[in-house]
Amino acid sequence: MAKKTRKTGARATSRPARPAPRSTATKRPAKPALPAMNERIARALEAIAARLPPADAGVDSAKLLASAEAFVWHPDGRLSPVPKVSRVDLDLLQGIDRVRDTLIENTARFATGLPANNALLWGARGMGKSSLVKAAHASVNARPDIAGRLKLIEIHREDIESLPALMDILRGSDFRFIVFCDDLSFDGNDASYKSLKAVLEGGIEGRPDNVILYATSNRRHLLARDMIENERSTAINPGEAVEEKVSLSDRFGLWLGFHRCSQDEYLAMVRGYCDHYGIALDDAELQREALEWSTTRGSRSGRVAWQFTQELAGRLGVRIKA
Repeated sequence: MAKKTRKTGARATSRPARPAPRSTATKRPAKPALPAMNERIARALEAIAARLPPADAGVDSAKLLASAEAFVWHPDGRLSPVPKVSRVDLDLLQGIDRVRDTLIENTARFATGLPANNALLWGARGMGKSSLVKAAHASVNARPDIAGRLKLIEIHREDIESLPALMDILRGSDFRFIVFCDDLSFDGNDASYKSLKAVLEGGIEGRPDNVILYATSNRRHLLARDMIENERSTAINPGEAVEEKVSLSDRFGLWLGFHRCSQDEYLAMVRGYCDHYGIALDDAELQREALEWSTTRGSRSGRVAWQFTQELAGRLGVRIKA
């Protein structure tokens, strides 16, 4: 009798489902937004580019420098020619005879290739510091032996950090240059004075032989007195903290002081302007009005004398031609 075969079907075993594998990836810090990163890179590149002279500086600088007697320096590497310099005739600068003669002599020595000093003109407001620099340049540059080879370049106080880039452009030129900074002073944590110190003395390259620096300031040491006192009171070594910043003025070999003028000097300035521009007025009346004008202004200076002259000329219908 045949045996019945036992059907041995595979047992259906229900196995539990495997849990989904856990993610083992560690969290990465979020990347900065791409636009913000690009903006930071662009700012950095602009800062670097501002310190570099233009690519064609070597080709065009000689032609540019020959095109004018004065220029304004821009921190992006440009020299802008000044078609007509705003200046006062040297003969009209009254009451500053000694400093006038000293600066002209120093400028003439430099223009002829002889040793000369960087100059700091400091002192009372409105006494003709910047006017003397521009007048001295014009006087020396007009000499036949100079024949216009002395150039005046103005650099603004806030652009002092770009001074090394300017030196690179001027270093190889056949002209001679007065680099002029008006109203130079430093406040707070301003560190741009270090660029000026390196150019004046102390840097590896130093000042080019064909460049001299003239600066004007109301402060003898280029720092406010309260700033010097603050350095003394807060620094670990007060002497060193003050010495670092005050030493900047020591690097100007020529110090020329301008002080408040007397009443007679002030009246001499007024008379000089009136004679030069053809303003006719009785001397007693001129003196009375000039003194009254200075009293209302609270000071006597060359600037006040010039402002009174403009007022008087306008009232009398006299045109002043520069």
